Amino acid sequence: MVASSIKSKVVVVMPAYNAEKTLARTVGDIPAGSVDEIILVDDCSKDQTVIAAEKLGLHVIRHPNNRGYGGNQKTCYQAALDAGADIVVMIHPDYQYDARLVPYLTGLLKDNICDVVLGNRIRTRQEALGGGMPAYKYISNRFLTMVENFFMGQNLGEWHSGLRAYTRQVLETVPWNRNSDDFVFDCEFLVQAAAFGFRLGDIPAPARYFEEASSINFSRSVRYGLESLKSILRFHLHRAHLWRSPLFEPK
Repeated sequence: MVASSIKSKVVVVMPAYNAEKTLARTVGDIPAGSVDEIILVDDCSKDQTVIAAEKLGLHVIRHPNNRGYGGNQKTCYQAALDAGADIVVMIHPDYQYDARLVPYLTGLLKDNICDVVLGNRIRTRQEALGGGMPAYKYISNRFLTMVENFFMGQNLGEWHSGLRAYTRQVLETVPWNRNSDDFVFDCEFLVQAAAFGFRLGDIPAPARYFEEASSINFSRSVRYGLESLKSILRFHLHRAHLWRSPLFEPK
């Protein structure tokens, strides 16, 4: 990989909830010298996540109450911007995503090829299912991604990855603070990024599903899928001036 001549401050953010058992492995996989700071936001965990993070020397922010996955990310991104980040990488601390990919994600941003880069766990059906992805999640992921690509004019391999990298400009432009505090935050953010004309791309990433990795159940997955489709509908209604949505209004 050719090193970029542009010096950018890279901050990793970790939205954490009960990640004590997997945090050290996740942090340990981040290539040395590839990031300048790691910020972990603990969403009122019931285990020793905060103690584990402090032992690793991370910048730790604690929520006094559980704010949800989207609410956690809102704190993550604001903290990263306040820290002067030029590039922000979100990595789940549950070891579900491969942190070794950080320099590849950030390289595409540093070299001005993309504005948003995701890790794509669906390189092949065999690889995704072999990594433990439940069949119903694979099928729903494929269906939703196809619909989202078509209606948003994109060609991502996966819209529902939790491994993401953003430029500062994206985070300063997208009104993500108006998004849901629930899991659909991720989809809303991508719809917004596409709506504001940012360049979205992805790189292959292995699928990892195991006992300690966080995952929502079937009923919440169904709700998430419906909310994801709703976010696309809201965008098109907004663009057609049929129903104004603050999600797509400039900050």
